[in-house]
Amino acid sequence: MSPAASPIPVVHSEEVREALHEGRPVVALESNVITHGLAYPDNAETAHKVEAAVRKGGAVPATICLDGGAIRVGMSDDDIERFASEQGIPKVSSRDLPVVLAQGGRGATTVASSLVAAELAGIPFFASAGLGGVHRGAQTTMDVSSDLIQLTRSKVAVVCAGAKMILDLKLTMEYLETQCVPVISTGSDDFPAFYCASSGVRSPHRVDDDDLLARIVATHWAAGHPGSVVITTPPRPEDAVDSAEAERAITEALAQAEQDGVSGQGLTKYLMRAVDRATGGRTAQANMAVLISTAETGGRLAAAYARHVNAVS
Repeated sequence: MSPAASPIPVVHSEEVREALHEGRPVVALESNVITHGLAYPDNAETAHKVEAAVRKGGAVPATICLDGGAIRVGMSDDDIERFASEQGIPKVSSRDLPVVLAQGGRGATTVASSLVAAELAGIPFFASAGLGGVHRGAQTTMDVSSDLIQLTRSKVAVVCAGAKMILDLKLTMEYLETQCVPVISTGSDDFPAFYCASSGVRSPHRVDDDDLLARIVATHWAAGHPGSVVITTPPRPEDAVDSAEAERAITEALAQAEQDGVSGQGLTKYLMRAVDRATGGRTAQANMAVLISTAETGGRLAAAYARHVNAVS
């Protein structure tokens, strides 16, 4: 697939541009995990490991960021080092994208803004550790991640380990069903919960064949659907955190967050850090492992999709 024409400046790295021109598989990656995830230099090291995992899966990685008023598709080693080591680079979701681009600023892309950028760049696959979703208590707070909204708008398949355990995963799945976003699990019967193998919610579909998954994605878009297909893969058994242990830690963290008056955009980061402390750092290690394993799966599925597209074109 050739890069899409766009009035918004989209700058492909040479490797990504050549891969798209030649019909080779490419996987988009977010840069928020570099700037707002781990501390330096672990964040830079993990970003390189994630890109290596995409290559192991058979595709070209395209880590996305915003810089100089353009969407940069495919970060160089120097770019990763700069974003990993500098302070104050903002997290940019899809609602913030036009503001940062018009102002010529820099920014790290989230899942939602990466989906916008990937579609503009002509990349049909994106990999991430986990999605945002419907927050616990959303019946009164209306706190629903923009990731879910963007899934209904961007024609990019998402490979992930489900959604974060700190969310209301039953409501998240209900939302995806209501919005007609296909959810397909591979390697598991259940919808995974980020670093936990199961959310306790059965996945609507399980498909373990890469080529069949590629045909499903192609068929979804051929039928005229404008949005994403979500393909989940669970963490490896050796990386997974016990669901019951994680739930206990989350319950305690939610109670503490209420006492501390933490809500809104700051809640996710607060909860993730609190749960990590409660598990002795094991959730952070699991997070890194899941970033890598989903990237490899994303590489495999992007390769299968490229084979399918090239075979029928």
